[in-house]
Amino acid sequence: MSLVFPILKSVFSKDKDFLHAIRNIIGFTPRNLALYHLAFKHKASAEEAKNGAKKSNERLEYLGDAILGAVVADLLFKRFPYREEGFLTEMRSRIVSRDHLNKLAFKIGLNELIQTTTENIIKNKSLYGDAFEALIGAIYLDKGYNVAQRFIINRIINNHVDIDALESSESNFKSKLIEWAQKEKKSITFELVGEEPTGTGKLLRIKAVVNGVQMGEGMDYSKKKAEQIAAEQACKTLNI
Repeated sequence: MSLVFPILKSVFSKDKDFLHAIRNIIGFTPRNLALYHLAFKHKASAEEAKNGAKKSNERLEYLGDAILGAVVADLLFKRFPYREEGFLTEMRSRIVSRDHLNKLAFKIGLNELIQTTTENIIKNKSLYGDAFEALIGAIYLDKGYNVAQRFIINRIINNHVDIDALESSESNFKSKLIEWAQKEKKSITFELVGEEPTGTGKLLRIKAVVNGVQMGEGMDYSKKKAEQIAAEQACKTLNI
């Protein structure tokens, strides 16, 4: 008994510290703490289940990505009631880009909670953004969509995302993608897939193709902007 008690005390102490950290980040007390532990468990450090599957944050990341995309899309739709679909798509891409999510993860302290190897941190550039999305997935499963939405808007967007600055910035993803392709000796083309007539003109659909494989797609009334959106999606797909 004297040997078991210190072990239990140590486990409870770690859970208490973790609960305190999570509460500070999300702004409420979680019901199911196990979900949040899982959100920060990268596959490189995940234990293997009896069926051979690994208990990592990948499934939560998938779910969180969908929730985040929906909340940001709804927010932008209401904030910019007269802007075209291409603009909204580009703005959403900037907010949910892997690079931006990595930065947000550091801003709210998720880097201190992730369970993985030092080697994997060096190799995996998307690790922090993945954990950020997994956290949103955990909140959604624990408390539902409305709470996840409030967390994203009130604690993340309002405090850490300057939408006006993102709107005015001109990130040249096309140049970035072309430079990467030249360095890696890959072929890169931007191809017009189709044109969709609307009341105000034609929406151009353009795809970014790397070595014959589509890596991104963009839509806008402007060919230049559609290519930028396609290039940004390709950069996200290729993790560059």
